[in-house]
Amino acid sequence: MNVITKSSSIAPFAKAAINVISTGVKPVRSNSKISRKKITLPSPIQRTLNYTLSQDLHLNGAIRVSSGIAVSSQITQQRLAHTDIRVPDFNEYRKDEVKNPSVRSRESAPSRQAVSYVVAASAGVIGAYTAKSFVIDLLSTMAASADVLAMAKIEVKLDAIPEGKSVVFKWRGKPLFIRHRTAAEIERENAVDVASLRDPQKDTDRVQQPEWLIVVGVCTHLGCVPIANAGEFGGYYCPCHGSHYDASGRIRKGPAPLNLEVPAYEFQNDIVVVG
Repeated sequence: MNVITKSSSIAPFAKAAINVISTGVKPVRSNSKISRKKITLPSPIQRTLNYTLSQDLHLNGAIRVSSGIAVSSQITQQRLAHTDIRVPDFNEYRKDEVKNPSVRSRESAPSRQAVSYVVAASAGVIGAYTAKSFVIDLLSTMAASADVLAMAKIEVKLDAIPEGKSVVFKWRGKPLFIRHRTAAEIERENAVDVASLRDPQKDTDRVQQPEWLIVVGVCTHLGCVPIANAGEFGGYYCPCHGSHYDASGRIRKGPAPLNLEVPAYEFQNDIVVVG
């Protein structure tokens, strides 16, 4: 920044002097002029500089520049902000309810509640579907594998079991009794008084076809394996604790509390599928 001193600006600092000659001669106006000097001040960059200008009359009228905190007269340069930058206007994308800055959001909310309800309902549906998918995936990892499910069923050809005999098969790690009953056994079991049984069940409720009895060969007392065609009632006998079952697999004597379990099965011509 260049500053050139003018007569009006020098007036407070320099005054013209009039010399008076005491010899009686008319006073003569001094033709001396104060020299004007060009002063170059350093240009401030991103900061404010304080200057004071003063004239030192004892140093032949030179101009001295001083700076500091305690100066009395200051010249301050400020950097003004840009005024040519356009402020973006998004009113075209805003709703009419929120364009007025003097209207409270609570007052304009009723007209916008539908959107809030739709967003909340959508979030709830998505959250429920995500939770359902997570639970299904979790349970599927805990379910039995394909090879285990393949072993969950067993097919038995009934023609290989003679009448009056009971055959033992392995099913799901447990013994499975399939008994081909005679007509005398069927008649005897149907004549039993159900009210006298510890675990009352009719014989017709335990079989799908009268000649075939299919039960799990595990004693209901302590899990022992009974012996077929033994015991006081001609069915099954558990020698461990003396439980007697009849030809329908019902408990008739001993500590066992329940009848032998009847699994789910179905007949397919001359084959029975258990499981």
